Amino acid sequence: MTFTAENIFLLGAILIFLSIVISKTGYRFGIPTLLLFLFTGMMFGEDGLGLQFDSPKGAQFIGMVSLSIILFSGGMDTKFRDIRPVLMPGVLLSTVGVIVTTLLTGFFIFLLSGVAGFDIRLSLIVSLLLAATMSSTDSASVFNLLRTQKIGLQQRLRPILELESGSNDPMAYMLTIVLMQVAVSAGSDFSLRSLSLSLLIQFGLGAAFGYFGGRLCTWIINRINLPNASLYPVMLLSMVFILFTMTDLLRGNGYLAVYIAGLVVGNSRLSFRKEMSMFMDGLTWLVQIVMFLTLGLLVNPSELFDVAGVSLAVGFFMMLVARPVSVFLCLIPCKNISVRARLFLSWVGLRGAVPIIFATYPMIAGIEGAGMMFNIVFFITLLSLSLQGTSISWLARKLRLDMPVEKDGNEFGIELPDELGSQLSECVLTDEMIANGNRLAEMDLPEKTLIMLIKRGDSYIVPNGQLELKKGDVLLSISNRDDME
Repeated sequence: MTFTAENIFLLGAILIFLSIVISKTGYRFGIPTLLLFLFTGMMFGEDGLGLQFDSPKGAQFIGMVSLSIILFSGGMDTKFRDIRPVLMPGVLLSTVGVIVTTLLTGFFIFLLSGVAGFDIRLSLIVSLLLAATMSSTDSASVFNLLRTQKIGLQQRLRPILELESGSNDPMAYMLTIVLMQVAVSAGSDFSLRSLSLSLLIQFGLGAAFGYFGGRLCTWIINRINLPNASLYPVMLLSMVFILFTMTDLLRGNGYLAVYIAGLVVGNSRLSFRKEMSMFMDGLTWLVQIVMFLTLGLLVNPSELFDVAGVSLAVGFFMMLVARPVSVFLCLIPCKNISVRARLFLSWVGLRGAVPIIFATYPMIAGIEGAGMMFNIVFFITLLSLSLQGTSISWLARKLRLDMPVEKDGNEFGIELPDELGSQLSECVLTDEMIANGNRLAEMDLPEKTLIMLIKRGDSYIVPNGQLELKKGDVLLSISNRDDME
C-alpha cells in the first residue's frame, strides 16, 4: 500500500492511536514508549503490513520540524537554577564528549573493516561520519524517559542529562555535516582550520540568535494583545520556526538556537505560560510519535539482519567503551561528581531519533554505503533503547542514586500567571504547627501571606479566621514573589 492524499490522514490517525494504546501497555513493563513507537512503524511498514514509505528527504523534514519543537520545549522546561551549578559538566559532555565519542567509535568502525566477518569496508572519513551521526545522546529519548518514568536522581544528575542531551545535538549535527562534505569531496577541501572556523560560526551564531531570539519572543508575547488566549502558543510556535530557519539560512546552528531560546523564554516572566506549556507539551508528544513512526516506516526490518553483527559490535563498544571514556575524561575537572554518578552518566548515553535522522543526510548526499550506514544506526538505536532505556531506573537504584520525584504543581491544581508577581505554596499541618492553637487566626503566618484554600481529605474548604484546623490539612497560601526571595 502506498501513501496517497486520500488515505494519509486516516492511516496517520490510526497509527498514532495504536501507538498510544501500545505504549500504555509497554509502560507498565518499563519499556520506553519511543521504542514502541518505532516498533509500531516497523510493524506497519513494507516488511510488515505493507505500507510503503521510502523518502529520506521526507523523514529528514519531519525530523527537523520535530526536533525544533522538542528542543525548544525541553529548553523551556529547564530552569536556570537547576542547570547553573552543572554548566561545566553539561557543556563538556555536550562538546568534548561528542568529539571523543566520534573519534573512538570512528576508529573502531574503521578497524572492523579489516576484520573477517565484518564486511563493511568503510574509509576512515566515512567511518568517522557514521560515528558522528550516533555521537550525541538523544534529547527526545532522554526528556521522554526521565519524565514518563518519573525518575528522581541525586547529585544533580537530571539537569546534567537534560542539559547535555539538549545541547549536544548541534555538535553532532555539525560534525555530521562537515564530515559528510569531506567524504563527498574526497578530503580535498578539508583542513583543521576550516573545520574549527565552521564550528565557531555555527555555535557563535546559534547561541547569539538563540539568546536574542528568546528575548524577542518573550517581549512580543508579553506586550501583544491578542483577542484569544489560544493564539499565544500558536504565535510562539511560529516564532520558533522562524528562529530556526533564519539561523540556518545565515549559517548558524538552528538546533542550538531553538534550545537556547527555549531556555530564555522558559526562565522569563511570561504571560499565558500555562496555556503555552500545555500546548507545547501536547505538541511535543505528537511530533515525537510522528517522528518515530516515520522512521519506523522508513526502515526495512529484513535488511537489519545483514548488519546485525557489526551493529552489535559497534553498539556495545559505544555503550561499554566510548561513552564511559568520554564521560570520565570530560568530568576530570568536576571533583564533586562521584564515581557512582559517572558510572550512571556513562550508561545513560541513549540513542534515539536524532542519530537516525542524521543518518539520512549521507543517503540524500549519495555517499557510497549510506544505506548500510542507515541500517547500522537504526539497529544500534533499537539496541540502545532496549538495553539502556529499560534499565535506567534499575541502575539508579543499584547505584543508590535514586530519590523521590519532586511533585509538579500543587495539590489544588491552581496556577497563577507570571505577570501577577505572586506565587503559591502549600504545607501539610502537623501536630507541632497547631500546638498553640488550631484556628487559622491563631497561626503564626508570615507577613503578606494569605491562606486561599484548605484541602481536607477529598474536600476543599474556603477558610476564615475561626476555622478549626486538623492534622493533615493541606494549606494553599499566596504571597508576593519578591517578599519570598
